[in-house]
Amino acid sequence: MADGRAAAQLSEAAQSELLDMCEEQFAQLEKLQNEIILCEPDFCENPQEQSVKRLIATEAELKQWSTVEPQLLAENPKILLEAGKEEMHKLCSELEMVASCYEAKRDKLKETMELEQKWLEENKQMLAAASGHNERLQIEKEKLSEHTVLQDIKEKIQKMKVYQERLMETLGYILEKHIPLPQEDSSTNKKKKNVPHEIHENLISLNEILEILMNKALNTPHDPYVVIDDTFWPPYVEMLLRYGIAVRHHENNFKIRLETFF
Repeated sequence: MADGRAAAQLSEAAQSELLDMCEEQFAQLEKLQNEIILCEPDFCENPQEQSVKRLIATEAELKQWSTVEPQLLAENPKILLEAGKEEMHKLCSELEMVASCYEAKRDKLKETMELEQKWLEENKQMLAAASGHNERLQIEKEKLSEHTVLQDIKEKIQKMKVYQERLMETLGYILEKHIPLPQEDSSTNKKKKNVPHEIHENLISLNEILEILMNKALNTPHDPYVVIDDTFWPPYVEMLLRYGIAVRHHENNFKIRLETFF
């Protein structure tokens, strides 16, 4: 109890001393302010000059105060301890606020970083999957490109062969039906029948004539002409020439070739 009372008395004494010091400093401040007011002139003909003088005086005072060493307002350690405690509490409170703000900012940045890392990892996985798929496609393309080209060419050739065979079959059917080989009349006598029979046996059909002309044009395009012999029935040759399917040689009338249709 005695110690508590002593501490309380010391605290009241320190507080009283501090109040006295404040009243003393306030009185000194009033005195200085009154002196400044009394020193200032009420009127100045040149306000700019007065402002310059005030600025010079203020700079001189600032320079003087900067050279003065700071002194403690109170020498009582109790007062200094309480003032230091108050400043420390205030500083600690401010530091706690700053630390709290930085912790919240750190947590937010940490959360953002985790999301960015997750997004980056997903993108890396997608990129790796896309790169692997692209590599597989490139390998398959390299392996299958030549094979595919050859296979396509073979299929096209086969289709063309089938189409050509159908065309030839259709052409043979049409020629056989509508333009047959010349037949001998059964009403003629036996003597007349024997002579042309030998001639008719050597004749070839219009389908065969066209096939000969086409093979000649394809096999020897530099010399596509075919010599007309006894196997070519003249009406067939005349029909081919008249309808522009074949043309004669410009120097030899016994040679014909297939007309160029391209």
